[in-house]
Amino acid sequence: MPDPASPTGVVVVGASAGGVEALHDLVAALPPDLPLAVLVVLHVPASGGSALPAILDRAGPLPARHAVDGDRLRRGEVLVAPPDHHLVVLEESVALTRGPQENGHRPAVDVLFRTAARSCGSRTVAVVLSGSLDDGAAGAMAIRQRGGLCVVQDYAEALYDSMPRAAATAGGVERATPVADMPRVIADWAADLAVAPSPVRPTPDLMETETAMAELDPAAMHDHDRPGTPAGFGCPDCAGGLFEIEEGELRRYRCRVGHAWSPQSLLAQQTVALESALWMALRSLEEKAALASELAGRTSDQGQPHAAARLESSAAEARRAAELVRRLVEQIGEAGERPAETTGAVTGTAASNATGTGTAS
Repeated sequence: MPDPASPTGVVVVGASAGGVEALHDLVAALPPDLPLAVLVVLHVPASGGSALPAILDRAGPLPARHAVDGDRLRRGEVLVAPPDHHLVVLEESVALTRGPQENGHRPAVDVLFRTAARSCGSRTVAVVLSGSLDDGAAGAMAIRQRGGLCVVQDYAEALYDSMPRAAATAGGVERATPVADMPRVIADWAADLAVAPSPVRPTPDLMETETAMAELDPAAMHDHDRPGTPAGFGCPDCAGGLFEIEEGELRRYRCRVGHAWSPQSLLAQQTVALESALWMALRSLEEKAALASELAGRTSDQGQPHAAARLESSAAEARRAAELVRRLVEQIGEAGERPAETTGAVTGTAASNATGTGTAS
């Protein structure tokens, strides 16, 4: 006999910078008799707690809490990915893993969407809310491949429209939707699903492989045959070689141990790595100039003027190089190359509330 608590489908929601308010408004308006399970990933820092489940639990009629490894999917319940863990959808339950980061995030939207697509197929509706860069685009494509539905936040309404735009392109979304209209869209979709379930589409081998990587499956991790072709770029997380994966017009990258990057996220992380390298170079040059000047003074006191002059010249050269590097650091900032979000942290008062660093309201 079927479990009456089992959902007829799942709603998977991804959000990042500027997405807490949209998440709150969405959950607040969902009906109390929603026959679907709701799973949420918000990009949050790996350290510290998260008050997001408490915020969503108070927002509306549906109970919300952090997911626990092995939780069964239940209709009308909101499960939130805890910090530093991917939320993976299995057939009738969820798992928490510390698999490789995707787009620099754990939890990552792509992992939630992809595993939901694999396990639930056409019974999946994805919702992409405000966020920078493009985590969620590959997951939206996976849901489209399996016959599910993708809904993205209206671009003019989203504080950051990059994630919704990228997901719309990958997920075949023709029109973005205001958050206020999303509960109706989800309810209508659930009603149609109960009357006439969509046909099951086959699961692509790539989806199975990438899901296994997120689950830290040993067979997938040890398999020498990596998806994609060598890209000629290094992985920002582990410095290993990246393999380029093409799915239609979507291009992305994954390394041997499973770190995954979309083009925008990879470029953003390369900018972060470049600035870090420049600061290291600046520190080395400043230390060299200081040490050379100190040695020049000692050498001069010892009656070796020529050696002291050479050391002073070396110090001056290091200072000139340091100024060049300092100007490069300034130019990176002035050019606005650093995106609004590069480390998984979400800025703003609502983000402080969601991550437990402020007072939830």
